[in-house]
Amino acid sequence: MEAALAEFECLGSAGPITAVANEFLREQTPHNENESEEQLRRLFNPASYALPVGPPVSAAARLFALPPDDDVDRVSRLPDALLRDVVSRLPVKDAARTAALSHRWRGVWRSTPLVLHDADLLPDTSAVSLVLDAHPGPFRCVHLTSTRSQGFRGLLARWLRLLAAKGVQELVLINCRWPLDYVLPASLLGLTTLTRLYLGMWRFPDTVGLPRATCFRNLRDLGLHNVLVERRDLDFILDRSPVLETLCVQGNVLKLRIRLVSQSLRCVKIIGCFIEEIFVLDAPNLERFIYFDAWHPVGNCTTTVKIGHAPKLHLLGYLALDPRKHVLDVGNTIIKAGIGMSPSTMLPGVKILALEVRFAVRNDVKMIPNVLRCFPNVEALHIMSGKDDQSTGKLNLKFWHKSGVIECIRSRIKLLVVRDFKGGRSEMAFLKFFFQTALVLEEVVILLPDDPTDHMYRKVVSLRHIERASEASLLWASKSVPRGFLRSVERASDFSLDDPFANYCRIGLHRLGYHHEE
Repeated sequence: MEAALAEFECLGSAGPITAVANEFLREQTPHNENESEEQLRRLFNPASYALPVGPPVSAAARLFALPPDDDVDRVSRLPDALLRDVVSRLPVKDAARTAALSHRWRGVWRSTPLVLHDADLLPDTSAVSLVLDAHPGPFRCVHLTSTRSQGFRGLLARWLRLLAAKGVQELVLINCRWPLDYVLPASLLGLTTLTRLYLGMWRFPDTVGLPRATCFRNLRDLGLHNVLVERRDLDFILDRSPVLETLCVQGNVLKLRIRLVSQSLRCVKIIGCFIEEIFVLDAPNLERFIYFDAWHPVGNCTTTVKIGHAPKLHLLGYLALDPRKHVLDVGNTIIKAGIGMSPSTMLPGVKILALEVRFAVRNDVKMIPNVLRCFPNVEALHIMSGKDDQSTGKLNLKFWHKSGVIECIRSRIKLLVVRDFKGGRSEMAFLKFFFQTALVLEEVVILLPDDPTDHMYRKVVSLRHIERASEASLLWASKSVPRGFLRSVERASDFSLDDPFANYCRIGLHRLGYHHEE
């Protein structure tokens, strides 16, 4: 632990973060050294999947005022709407410089919804105040992600009040100075014109006692990266955001019980959080529910994933079959191996399902049949072969035949993707059963881990000899894509992508022909 803390103390101004870490970890059940260091690194992981990549402008190109050969200013003759569109695509410095071109251009600058990115103004961050004071608004997009000056926090409340008064559509606000738990100014809650809000490394302001009129009436996308937020405050956001479609929460270290009640939510993504329960209580328009890389810093702390009213739910994953991580509750029934299934324990609308399975652990594998029976209409199944941190015996093909018919395997699943394939006995038995019983299977993709062994290669090749009930293509790749690509908030909420889990590059796939032995 001391080594991990020292690593963060060397960050200079980031040093106070160790006090937060010590205070948090002191309250937890004692762990071994490696586990504690892993927790600390996860807690302050700088990689963000809840924030957008960058503002919708580029500072790479520069604006030049070059006179035409015939001294005729044709650009200024363009309609105002087109000129405003041009200015709105410029970095803020260049947008301001257009005001010097002519009297008409000064009017264009003032009437254009600007894109303000503080990184374009470095090192003179005082220019942020100048721009916010000079421009009447509204602002199309404001990214305050690079300001590290001592007076930043004192200015922030004023900046947010200006943005509330003048209007802003998209705001990205990242705390670049420690401590981590600096409370955001309450003026944030007055930004009623926001359509997209992304926050990183803050404590969310207390919402207790706020007037009922407080409302994010236009907010459609919300991303929280390492934001300390209480359950009541998250409930407040959902309740006061009537058109919110996408919610992404990453790295919240406070133990949460998330209760999803929203008439508008379409995509929910929870990454690397400390969650006791996620209850989809009433979300009639929810289509995608992605829960990834759960953090369980306390022993025996399992996340219950409870699905209530979500009739449009189309995509769900990654569900871990390790009972130490996840418990699946459908129709007020805990899904376990061997229990009887009924229509009340099924989610027939789910077409894309992702599971994490430790094939060397018998109880994980025994869960697969009943979990799949909860999703009778799944067409794409993604399985991440989990780390075999404990081996409790292997299940052979006989187990699968005794488990009975699994309807989605037999007549629904067209795509099977296995990530981090290891080629163990139980994993191979599952694939053999799948190949032999899947009548409509069209494609199988096997993705090896980053450091594949010769054993794994041999097992992949041996798959071509397994008898198949369909003419499915078998593809494999020696290396998966970075997991960050899977976690990306843009990819998760891009509804033009039918399956955001299918993030492998097809160019790197190799085809294994079916070798039928007489």
